[in-house]
Amino acid sequence: MKKILFLFIFISIFTSGAYTQQVWTLQNCIDYALTNNIQIKQQQLAEQLAKINLVQSKLSVLPSLNGGVSHAYNFGQTIDMYTNQFATNTVQSDNFYLSTNFTVFNGFQLLNGIKQSKIDLQTSRYDLEKMMNDISLNISIAYLQILYSIEIFNNAKNQVAVTQQQIERTKKLVEVGTVTKGTLLTLESQAALEELEVVTTQNNLDLAYLTLTQMLDLSSTEGFQIDIPLLTISADSATLNSTATIFTYASNVQPEIKSAELKLKSAELGLAIARGMRSPSISLRGSMGTGYSGASQRIKDVSYDYYPGGFTNTGDSVFLFNRIPTYEDIPFNDQIKENKNQSISFNLAIPLFNNWQVNASVSKAKIAIKSATYTLQTTKNTLYKTIQQAYADAAAALNKYKSSKKSVEALKESFKYTEQKFDVGMLNTTEYNDAKNKLSEAESNLLQAKYEYVFRLKVLDFYMGKPIELK
Repeated sequence: MKKILFLFIFISIFTSGAYTQQVWTLQNCIDYALTNNIQIKQQQLAEQLAKINLVQSKLSVLPSLNGGVSHAYNFGQTIDMYTNQFATNTVQSDNFYLSTNFTVFNGFQLLNGIKQSKIDLQTSRYDLEKMMNDISLNISIAYLQILYSIEIFNNAKNQVAVTQQQIERTKKLVEVGTVTKGTLLTLESQAALEELEVVTTQNNLDLAYLTLTQMLDLSSTEGFQIDIPLLTISADSATLNSTATIFTYASNVQPEIKSAELKLKSAELGLAIARGMRSPSISLRGSMGTGYSGASQRIKDVSYDYYPGGFTNTGDSVFLFNRIPTYEDIPFNDQIKENKNQSISFNLAIPLFNNWQVNASVSKAKIAIKSATYTLQTTKNTLYKTIQQAYADAAAALNKYKSSKKSVEALKESFKYTEQKFDVGMLNTTEYNDAKNKLSEAESNLLQAKYEYVFRLKVLDFYMGKPIELK
């Protein structure tokens, strides 16, 4: 028992360690989310229901077949259904039947229903694809937010390290009397503010991790690590396709457009089905049955009772007789064979007036077409605006990135000279901290522009049919 317990603990520790050492790439996160997301599973159930509806609509063109069995007892006077005679005793009866019904024509409602079910199934698949795309984009946003938070956090720690070096140097200068203690206190105050910024950026990083793990439905952020790719940015605006080019491609492949187009076709078929209700319908019906009655009897034997009835003219005696039959119950098997009955009929139903239900259905179907048309146009407009906004944001982020990069390069050189002047006592701590803060702010702006541009570029690439990758 102890060995088994030890083995269990060892396996638990090993598997736990294997999990904590896993490094999640963006593709890992997307694949995991697409496999385990509950909303996707619900949409997959909707697709399964659409498949069932399609199968049902196809089978609806086949004849129906129903059977039935009844077993009954009758007490008191009744007319036996097989002998057509009155029965006063308790009568046991059994009835067996099969019936079928086949719709020959009903205004093509069944055929249009099959077409509509096929379209609805394809629509559900596009809706599932749209949901998967949305989740993939949201995962990418959360992933990039972690990368951004990591760089901001590292930048904050670097600022503290630089200030701490100046504090150690200034302490030595204070000891020898080269600078005043006020300079040291100012630097220590600056360090305290920067340490607070480290705590803030650490909290933001923790929240970024929490957001992604919650989107993945993981129970905890403990041991969760992501891969940190090397992002390269092309600072050439020519790499951006035009809004019109992106929209033309996206409108032909994006699932939300396809779904809206199919929903319009489904609405048009709905109108055809509603109009088909105005058409006469022809159906073929048939039935076959048999049964048994406990009151059914047949003659088993006949005897005769003779009695004098008079004399002839010649004096001969005349005898009359009564026919006395003996009855027996007809056996079950014989009745089943003898009571067989079949029927077949053609039925024509002509809709004349049905409380305006057909006209109401047609009117509703026309409204559904208009609604689907508006939905399609709205979907296209939304897609165009999304692409237009993403393009504008990408262009703005690229310009911001270019200017921020120049600013950082210039401020780095400036801060280098500022630091040298501060080291020899040519600048006070206020001027030093001001230059340092400006550089830190410029670096933060550069990081923000970098990740904003990367994300917007990935959105545009996505609409151009490219996979979401970070490289």
